Amino acid sequence: MTKHKGAISNFIEKYYLHFNAAALVDAAKAYEAQLNGGAKMMVTLAGAMSTGELGKIFAEMIRQDKVQIISCTGANLEEDIMNLVAHSHYKRVPNYRDLTPKEEWALLEKGLNRVTDTCIPEEEAFRRLQKHIFKIWKDTEAKGERYFPHEYMYKMLLSGVLEEYYEIDLKDSWMYAAAEKNLPIVVPGWEDSTMGNIFASYVMKGELKASTMKSGIEYMGYLADWYIKNSDKGIGFFQIGGGIAGDFPICVVPMLYQDMEMEDIPFWSYFCQISDSTTSYGSYSGAVPNEKITWGKLDIDTPKFIIESDATIVAPLIFAYLLDM
Repeated sequence: MTKHKGAISNFIEKYYLHFNAAALVDAAKAYEAQLNGGAKMMVTLAGAMSTGELGKIFAEMIRQDKVQIISCTGANLEEDIMNLVAHSHYKRVPNYRDLTPKEEWALLEKGLNRVTDTCIPEEEAFRRLQKHIFKIWKDTEAKGERYFPHEYMYKMLLSGVLEEYYEIDLKDSWMYAAAEKNLPIVVPGWEDSTMGNIFASYVMKGELKASTMKSGIEYMGYLADWYIKNSDKGIGFFQIGGGIAGDFPICVVPMLYQDMEMEDIPFWSYFCQISDSTTSYGSYSGAVPNEKITWGKLDIDTPKFIIESDATIVAPLIFAYLLDM
């Protein structure tokens, strides 16, 4: 057992010795070694990790500089803030597997949008944010300025307009922790989110211009610029789930190497994915790390880990290890 570590870390070191459990410990130790060697780390968030309240521990990862850049879906970007302002209105449905279509419809009529066992309250969550974010979008457009989706969220959080609604401890919001540090975030496919849909509706009604929101291509350029400036000691890639949150940012390396012809650009220096996707179905999310070598993303000797398990269980344990808990 590691002396400077806490009870959770010592527990997993003692009992997590084989199979996915061992991969979890190996990945955590290699993540720590990356940071100790001066490398930076990207964490990618897919699924509904914010609704799953990952912020309770991920915010501390941000505060303690265990993550230097994030890629996440638009849902994860906004749902952490929704939880911050409407937590008491969320409804847990532990028997969600037993719901009939009529019972699902009844939840819709109550304004409760279900994510597995948790219902997000539309009025208190979406609409509570909408009026404030719309004002920021509108004011920005009037000034002839434009920003990324995460930058608008940062502005809203740091302005204090949401303080009257706070329903959880602010230290449990990873977005607030990121806003305080002005942490770089990449949000590919932001349009596929509630706030993205709302923004699109304003554009369709002629109340906002699409150009007021910076786009995915600009996000790729933003990420490429950050990667070039920060990769001297390596940048690791810690992927929670699959999908666009991971697929988009990992491509920055082959793009720089092949398309920008920057032959000295380093590969990702570490790779770990927590996944339940099955390799044999041809899904990129289920691809074993070695496949990424053929795409110019990882090197032969890059530390590579895949933990085939539930990210809601695995990610908090790895973060606890990194935080010496």
